[in-house]
Amino acid sequence: MSSFPIILSAPSGGGKTTIAKTLLSRREDLGYSVSCTTRAPRPTEVPGRDYYFISRAEFLAKREEGAFAESAVVHGNLYGTLRSEVERVLATGKHVVMDIDVQGAVQFMRAFPHSVTIFILPPTAEVLLERLRARQTESPAQLAARLQSALQELQQVAEYEYIVVNDDLERAVSSVESIIDAETVSRERVKNLRHQVGLLIERLEQEIENSTS
Repeated sequence: MSSFPIILSAPSGGGKTTIAKTLLSRREDLGYSVSCTTRAPRPTEVPGRDYYFISRAEFLAKREEGAFAESAVVHGNLYGTLRSEVERVLATGKHVVMDIDVQGAVQFMRAFPHSVTIFILPPTAEVLLERLRARQTESPAQLAARLQSALQELQQVAEYEYIVVNDDLERAVSSVESIIDAETVSRERVKNLRHQVGLLIERLEQEIENSTS
C-alpha cells in the first residue's frame, strides 16, 4: 500500500482534532505525526503524545535547520510539523493524519505534494460561534483573534480537494473514512496501471530493437 498524508483543516472549533482522534482510535492504517509548539500544555495534554512542547529558541533553531515541513504563528504561539515525524509514520506503511491549519497546510503540501486535503466545515456560523465561546478559557481579545483566524481560514476552502460538514461527528468521521478508502484504492490502481504501462513499453522497446538489429 502506498501511504500518504491526510490533512485535516478547519476553523478553530470546527472539530478537526476530535475527528482526527476518532479516526486514529478506530483505524490501524493511520498514524499521527506529533507536532511541536511553544505554547504551554493544557491540563489534559501529555508531552510527546499531543505535542512536543519546546522553547521558542529551540523552535527557531529547528526551523533554521529546515526540520519543519510546515510552521506557523497561531495566536502568538509557534507550531510546526517535523519532516522526520511524517517520514517515520509513512515508513511504517501507515497514512499520516495531519491536524493543521490552513497556512500550515499550504507549506506542508510543498514538502509532501501527494497529501490528501480535507476541510472540516461547521454546519452553521452559529454552531461555530457556540463552539468557540464554549471554551471559556480565553480573554475577549483571544476570542476575537480566533474569530478573525476562522474567517481567513474559511476563505481558503476552495483550495482543498474535499469538504466535510461536521454537523454530526459520526457522519463526519465516516465521510473522512470514505475519502481515505477511495484515495487508497485510486492510488493503488494508478500505481498498478503505471507498472503495467512500464512493462508494455519495455516489451515494445525490446521488440523494436530486435527487429532493427
